[in-house]
Amino acid sequence: MKLKTKKSATKRFKITAGGKIMRKRAFTSHLNVKRSSKKRRAHNRPVEVGGFYAKKLKKALGLKKSN
Repeated sequence: MKLKTKKSATKRFKITAGGKIMRKRAFTSHLNVKRSSKKRRAHNRPVEVGGFYAKKLKKALGLKKSN
């Protein structure tokens, strides 16, 4: 039986061509006036998910295991 893709994960994470999982940073929705422009710009860029969580996410996203 095929595994279903977790739809919540597909909306929150993007897969690069190289197979990396990218996520958005937290703490960007409001109360940004007190943060510097540099920090606000840095939070616009996506970040790579690594380690244990990347393995779990690949399973949730229905990707093949990488050896």
